[in-house]
Amino acid sequence: MTVWDRPEPANRPVPLDRERIVAAAIALADEGGLEAVSLRKVAARLNAGPMRLYGYISTKEELFDLMVDEVYAEILPEERPGDWREALGVLAHRTRQAALRHEWLADLLGRRPALGPNGLAVTEATLAALDGLTDIDTVMRAVEIVSAYFTGAIRREITNLRAERATGLSKRDWQRAHGPHVTRMLATGRFPALAKAVYDGTDVDAEESFETGLDWVLDAVAAKLTQP
Repeated sequence: MTVWDRPEPANRPVPLDRERIVAAAIALADEGGLEAVSLRKVAARLNAGPMRLYGYISTKEELFDLMVDEVYAEILPEERPGDWREALGVLAHRTRQAALRHEWLADLLGRRPALGPNGLAVTEATLAALDGLTDIDTVMRAVEIVSAYFTGAIRREITNLRAERATGLSKRDWQRAHGPHVTRMLATGRFPALAKAVYDGTDVDAEESFETGLDWVLDAVAAKLTQP
């Protein structure tokens, strides 16, 4: 039985419900990451005894599942996308925006399918946009490929944001600090392709990089969908 199938206990002193528990857990995670979330800390924020929470949630993994599903409500499109490309693009962008608001989400993306009501609704809306365009296996692979792209891109972006905070160095500052070493290594002539990328390549921000990569992946999916 999943956490969504299991009924909540009747209220006792200090009224509780899963909605309040999840909201408190998300607030803790937004402040300090997933490592800041424990049933004891959530209970303390709600002025309740830790054992009270076990009537609503059996494990921390269940709590994470509920937190992710709550954020999927932010990812769910407000309107039905016009076509499959818009649907997959909206999924990617709204997931990135949610992860920038809740950085801990990046640590939980890519796990087993989200089975909560909001997660299932996002999946349904995404698959429905491709329904009838091709066989279901191709549809599933298309969704998986796009999801794999934006999951990786989001994780990389969040990792860089965390590194900036941990070191106090922006991307530019980090590049300047390591510039002399990179220059010396490129001067050896051992890395000509890398040298071309460093000296001739255009540096873009995370949003532009995400948008460009997403367009390329969607182009690849479009080519596959138009094959006989």
